[in-house]
Amino acid sequence: MYPRRRVNDSVHWFMNDLTSRIVADSGIPTDRHHLGKILLQSFKDSPDFVMQIDGATGESETSGSALERTVRCAIALKNLGLEHRDVMVLMAPSHIDLAIPFYAAMYLGVIASAIDRTLGVSELQGTFDVSRPKVIFCQSDRAPDVQLALNGIESDAFIVTFDKGDYLCSFPEFLDTYGDNSTVEEFKPTDFDPDDTVALLIATSGTTGLPKGAAATHKNLSITLPYLWTRHTQFPHPTKMIMIGSPLQWLTALINFLMSPILQYTRLQTSQSLTQQHAYDLINAYKPTHTVLSPTFMNTLLTPGDREQCDFSCLDTLMLGGSAVPADLITDIKAIIPNTEVLNVYGMSEITTIAFIDEGMNPPGSAPAGKPVSFLQYRLIDVETQEDIYEPNRNGELWLKGPGMIKFYYNNPEATEETFAEGQWFKTGDMFYRDENFNFFFVERIKMLLKYMNYQISPVELEVTIRQLPGVLDVAVTGIPDSKCGELPVACVVRCPGSDITAEDVKQIVRDNLADFKQLRGGVIFLDTIPQTASTKVHRRELKEIAMQRQAE
Repeated sequence: MYPRRRVNDSVHWFMNDLTSRIVADSGIPTDRHHLGKILLQSFKDSPDFVMQIDGATGESETSGSALERTVRCAIALKNLGLEHRDVMVLMAPSHIDLAIPFYAAMYLGVIASAIDRTLGVSELQGTFDVSRPKVIFCQSDRAPDVQLALNGIESDAFIVTFDKGDYLCSFPEFLDTYGDNSTVEEFKPTDFDPDDTVALLIATSGTTGLPKGAAATHKNLSITLPYLWTRHTQFPHPTKMIMIGSPLQWLTALINFLMSPILQYTRLQTSQSLTQQHAYDLINAYKPTHTVLSPTFMNTLLTPGDREQCDFSCLDTLMLGGSAVPADLITDIKAIIPNTEVLNVYGMSEITTIAFIDEGMNPPGSAPAGKPVSFLQYRLIDVETQEDIYEPNRNGELWLKGPGMIKFYYNNPEATEETFAEGQWFKTGDMFYRDENFNFFFVERIKMLLKYMNYQISPVELEVTIRQLPGVLDVAVTGIPDSKCGELPVACVVRCPGSDITAEDVKQIVRDNLADFKQLRGGVIFLDTIPQTASTKVHRRELKEIAMQRQAE
């Protein structure tokens, strides 16, 4: 078994040493929160370190190579006319070149906005209309749609294609045309106040409509990102290699794009979609020691008959997040890879990191989010009365406050006002409860609660119950509209290979365990797989569409 880790301050000592050297050189105290200067110093400290690998192609890059290319890119962006607080959009797969303008933006105080590269023209137009980018980096096959979207808002944003386009500027041409002969030693990042300079626009609420941009500042991120590593004691190199399972627009990828060169762990990413087979191939070939995956995707990787293709034993740490983690999934993982530390994590774009730390002391048969992270303040609020909940084992909406919290949604004052309560308390929209020992437990996304008659039904509670039925590989519950009752719960079930369970079997286990108002009045649907978003979470909107289509048929 792995030795149990305890939360400690080692990562903060490391960051303090690094940023103290930066401040001593510049004489600007706030530079300890300037991500661009932190990254630049980190590249210089370890030029031979292999920072990133594209597992789809086998290409890799050292920090020294990234240092030269990011400086050239930053100079090119300046010569193109980009200034502090301008917006740059990135919409491409995680190939080796993607990180270069991303880091260059950090040097200059340019805002990096990574967006879903599969968005359609109207979705792109709505996104660009909010962020108003000055330059867009994309693949050549998406450039025509990008141009159409820009035409729709009368924008002359400059388009750079990572691969060769027929008429647009390619990335190598961009560096050659707009760069100059300045050396790395001559280059100086832009001075700015990290407290009010936005570093990232982080996409959020992408499965329920056009995504909002959570505006995370340099100071937000520099304070919060180290907390993901407070269970480790060796710095640099707290782990050897982390496999990234999500595209750049999601927080789990953004965190590791920023921290991998700073803490010096190799980032294994891929320019292909992370399918089940591709994940097996990456793990077998590169032996990553750390990864963060959604419970849904991890459940897929553990499919009996398939999982034998993959040797998961290389994983020292496996983090599960993005949705509720079934306790039986953690049990299954530990049975297959007993020497791997399996942690349930809860984080949000708006807090720029995790809110709880799983200390490995979970009560039997549970999967709590964990203990509160020390830099955040917490409240549980009664949804009906809006009063604080002080007693244990009572559900309430989680409210958070702290130095890592975003201050606003970019160019969206209505969403900002709706989401933040008086005193800058962030209303997460998630239901939690805590036990007597201050372990916090995720219950449900408030907007996901199904409304049946005068009752609220938790899809997660139904999913946990249905998972107890032998033969169920995966399950997700959604609701279909009903004119008389509001919503009717529908169970979307993936059978284990060889299983012959029926819809009646699924309904029966719910009848045996849950109250009458929670029954599956919308029926049971059997699927080959549960639909997933690009970040491998359950795609709730698509799931509802499938259920409604089946009902119509």
